[in-house]
Amino acid sequence: MSDYTEMYLKEVIDITNLIDKNQVDKMVSILSNISLTGGRIFFIGVGGGAGNATHAVNDFRKIANIESYTPSDNVSELTARINDDGWDSSYEKWLKVSKISNKDLLFIFSVGGGNLEKNISANIVESLKLAKKVNAKVIGVVGRDGGYTAKISDACVIIPTVNNDTVTPHTEAFQAVIWHLIVSHPLLKKNEMKWEEVTN
Repeated sequence: MSDYTEMYLKEVIDITNLIDKNQVDKMVSILSNISLTGGRIFFIGVGGGAGNATHAVNDFRKIANIESYTPSDNVSELTARINDDGWDSSYEKWLKVSKISNKDLLFIFSVGGGNLEKNISANIVESLKLAKKVNAKVIGVVGRDGGYTAKISDACVIIPTVNNDTVTPHTEAFQAVIWHLIVSHPLLKKNEMKWEEVTN
């Protein structure tokens, strides 16, 4: 095994051991309540986080029976909004049309969590502001210091930084680990997954 491979996989173990499990459990509890009260989940992400959002929508709809959406799934609308209205308001305006309310939840996947002062992911920050304005719940899986997401969320898992050179790949990979943990949790899972039903 190469030195880099060994280092990277050791970082995965270190991150796993350092993750705040209490925040994960808090997210499960919040999402369980959203499920029980008929609320919806709106997933927001940029880049790899947008890809994760699309995958998570599938899982939460199919496995947990929770109505879920992401703007990443409608490229035509998203690019029209970016072209016509600008990047910063693109997700916020999508959420307004989706009529996000106090029954719903905004779920953020981001490496930095959004930071207006540094002009990073302003579209995420604006969507977070709207969610808080309508009293929707907010949770997130983010990296670095968590940014604006960590400041205003009801629960937030910050993926620990163990190496500044691998922040992005670890954060985006652990977003998938965390949401798969949550969606398969006994409090949320309503349907069996296909390969878990297959016997040898």
